[in-house]
This record gives sequence, structure tokens and C-alpha cells, in this order.
Amino acid sequence: MKTFQSRLSTRLAVLALATLAPLAAHAHRQWLLPSATVLSGNDTWVTVDAAVSNDLFYFEHVPLRLDNLVVTGPDGSALKPENASTGRYRSTFDVHLTQPGTYRVAVLNQGLFASYKENGQTRRWRGTAEAFAKEVPANAQDLQVTQAEGRVESFVTNGKPSSKGLAASGRGLELAPITHPNDLVAGDTASFRLLLDGKPASNLKVAVVPGGIRYRDQLQEFSATTDADGKFSVKWPAPGMYWMEAEVRDEKTSVKAAKTRRATYAVTVEVLPQ
Repeated sequence: MKTFQSRLSTRLAVLALATLAPLAAHAHRQWLLPSATVLSGNDTWVTVDAAVSNDLFYFEHVPLRLDNLVVTGPDGSALKPENASTGRYRSTFDVHLTQPGTYRVAVLNQGLFASYKENGQTRRWRGTAEAFAKEVPANAQDLQVTQAEGRVESFVTNGKPSSKGLAASGRGLELAPITHPNDLVAGDTASFRLLLDGKPASNLKVAVVPGGIRYRDQLQEFSATTDADGKFSVKWPAPGMYWMEAEVRDEKTSVKAAKTRRATYAVTVEVLPQ
């Protein structure tokens, strides 16, 4: 009984402190989680879960929508996911690994966020650039528009790793791996590069969070910062699934109505034991 009460007291203390922490520290995380990241075989499949949650790789908030799902094969071609489904807490889909090499699985989101006043009332709106022109009044007062570009992804390798399918698109915030993302080992240091619109994204903080948040009292988040060439390194403390995230805010918009841009990037990687 003392053990239970001790654990309960610890949990309550953590929750009390959480209510005093900044809201950003508890923002919902978007993620993809493959059933495996390294496989081999001629007729191989992976199932991918997609969700938005507080606790990493646990379904407790909303599904990640698959409207903008892109699967890139080892040869750089676009592949069609199979058996896609969206439920109450998560989306799922299958990828048939018909080619040897590395696959890039990504959900790409673009849109606008707007706030304005209408008849003295504050209104908030989100949607596409096309819908913005139709749904937001042209004479809206105190109009503020932000362009959002987000990439959520993971990588899966069938057989020998490859790099052709990992080429950057040149738009938004992207990962350009130096260490292959399916060749990560606990205790080793991996190197990556972040690109913004195809150019090095310098001086960016990259948050790194191990999965399994639900089962520990400490988040165990650590971070790295990109250098002038957009490079950063991560030394993996233990095997498991990890989530990495970075964000940029600037004024490089491609939509006239938007004055600011928010570009985000999130990736799930698996770190294997020695």
C-alpha cells in the first residue's frame, strides 16, 4: 500500500507542476509510427499508424488525417498506400514494399490560419488559400493571416538502405539525412541536416523526445541546434522509437494575404540496440 501511495503522490505532484508549465510544453504532437522500420523480403508490408496526441505513440486525442499522405519509393516514384482508414483516435494505412531500398512516408499539410473582427466579434478561420478568398470577408477588420507548412514523416527500409527516395522537395522545412535514418544505433551519434526551402536552416532548435511518455514521470526531452550549414547531431541514449521536431517562423510567404509563415517538421525514427 505504501508503494501505491508513493506512486500516486508522485503522479499528483507531476500533474500539479504540469498545470503551471507553459502551454507550448504540452502541445499536441503529430506523428507517424511504422510497425517496423527495417525489413527484408520479396513480399513485405508495413502498417503505419498516424495520430495527434500528447503521449507519444499512444492514441488519446485525434487521428492524423491522410488527405495529404505521400509515399515515396526507393526509386523516387510516388506510391499508393493501401487499406487507408481513419477512426476516432488514429488513422492507419499499409505500404507494400515491392522494391528494395528506403521508403519515405509523409503527411504534408499546407493552409492558412486567420483571425479578424466582424461586427465587433473576434473570428478565427483555417483552410486553403482558395477557400480563404471565398469565406473571409474582404473588408475584415484587424485581419491577421499566417501561412502554415507542415511535414510529418518516417522512413522504412526493405533490405539494403538507399538514398534516392530521400531527396528534398525544396519547399518548407525538410530533413536531409547524413546518417541514414534507418541505421541508428543506441550509443552512437547520428548526423542530419535541416533545409528550409532547399537551403540550410541554421540556428534551429531540434527537440528530441523518446517514446513511451505515458509510462514515465519525466518527459526526457533533449535538444540539438543546427549549425550554419543546417547540420545537427544526436547521440542516442537508449534503443527505442524517437520523435524529433523543429519549427521556423518567418515572412517568406507564397500567399499574398499572409504576412507570416510557420513551417514545422516532425519525424519518427527507430534506434536499435548495439
